[in-house]
Amino acid sequence: MNNAQPFTFQNDAGTIDYTLMNDYMFRAVLQENEIVLKGLVCSLLRLLPDDVKTVTILNPIELGKSYDEKAFVLDIKVLLNNAAVINIELQVANQSFWSNRSLSYLCGIFQNLKHGEDYAQVKPAYHIGILNFSPFPEYPEFYATYKIMNVEKHYIYNDNFTLNVLDLKQIELATDEDKAYQLDYWARLFQAKKWEELKMMAQDNTVMKEAGETLYKLNQDDEMRYICEMREEGQRILRTYQTLIRQGEEKLAENAAALAEKDAIIAALQEQIKELQK
Repeated sequence: MNNAQPFTFQNDAGTIDYTLMNDYMFRAVLQENEIVLKGLVCSLLRLLPDDVKTVTILNPIELGKSYDEKAFVLDIKVLLNNAAVINIELQVANQSFWSNRSLSYLCGIFQNLKHGEDYAQVKPAYHIGILNFSPFPEYPEFYATYKIMNVEKHYIYNDNFTLNVLDLKQIELATDEDKAYQLDYWARLFQAKKWEELKMMAQDNTVMKEAGETLYKLNQDDEMRYICEMREEGQRILRTYQTLIRQGEEKLAENAAALAEKDAIIAALQEQIKELQK
């Protein structure tokens, strides 16, 4: 008789094949488990659980069934309490155009009036980027909030238009307020690579336990694993192109420096020839 227990989140160990840093797995866990989605929204917007009555996903996808470009708009758009629109996006690859992209997304969800509604009925809009890179390296910050503000007198132009960035590279800069809302926990959850790490975070934490169990369940699904692998392959190809472009730029810079040096030598020789001619 085989008395071996089946593997579960609680008794398994070792490396997590597809973590929450895989953008498709990130999307799937939030769509699959409303408790996790609600917990993340509360932390990101600094809300208490009782403040959140409903979280409705406005752009659901058929998990594990589609593999086309339309299905791979992996930001998740949420209607909070039927009163605010939130766009949450995980971005692993460093993007120099992130500020333009995030503003474009935020503008898109700010245009949320329905036919017959007036401007007083515009719902507050939030775009929240969870990034594995620092968009402004000269101004490191773990969790940053941006609004339209008067440049000279520093008052807010409109409080309904907000862009937030959670920088997973800057956990050590988490403030006391960040920790009070467990944003540092979420950042470590995203970066966890072993089941043992998740189980440690899940102790006495219902939301983290739900996240770990949902992540474990989805890691056992063959269709989910296939799509997650395709996403990782896409990221590998992107990183390869970025590396080749960077190497090409460095080579061009080296060639430009060499040419500049040669031009300087030629100019110096020409000056010497002029002196000799005199």
